[in-house]
Amino acid sequence: MTNIIDRINSFIRPVPTWLVYIVFLMPVPWLLYLAQTGGLGREPIKALEHELGLIALQLLVAGLCVTPLRRYLGLNLLKFRRTLGVLAFTYVALHLLVWVVLDMSLLWGQMWDDIWKRPYITVGMASFALLLPLAITSNNLSIRKLGAASWRKLHKLTYVAVLLGGVHFFWLVKGIQIEPILYLLAIIALLALRVVPKRGR
Repeated sequence: MTNIIDRINSFIRPVPTWLVYIVFLMPVPWLLYLAQTGGLGREPIKALEHELGLIALQLLVAGLCVTPLRRYLGLNLLKFRRTLGVLAFTYVALHLLVWVVLDMSLLWGQMWDDIWKRPYITVGMASFALLLPLAITSNNLSIRKLGAASWRKLHKLTYVAVLLGGVHFFWLVKGIQIEPILYLLAIIALLALRVVPKRGR
């Protein structure tokens, strides 16, 4: 097992982060194309909004996986954690943009009413608000200005933001569905792994 992990680490070590950005942003033009050509069904705006939000949640969960994978398996994806966070915020922002511009047609009064009256939207906006300062400070200049310790404390807001994202998805769907439950359980489990002490052999 150790040899396999070492080979994987050796393989991913030279992979540049810009390549990760390109690969994970490729779904955006494809989804836009499908929305324009009827490939997303009879409600393309809702479908586009959902797909962008789902990818954002998947990227947030992937970011949570980095530390447990390194801690328990020795798989080192640490160089990509910030990249995954920025990509996740990008998809969250696109998800929100589709809702504001295409779904709500810039009807600000109605949007504010929905934010206050619909719990799943309230939670989703809270998650976005927490991710915003993290995205702004996801650069080396911010680390130097804030100091590494303060920067790390600030970026622990990620844990709350991801949990709120999972709750947003859970409340969004109608009825009890297995997919959002699985995401929420995965998020809780990954957060729990951060507080459970690692046992020595």
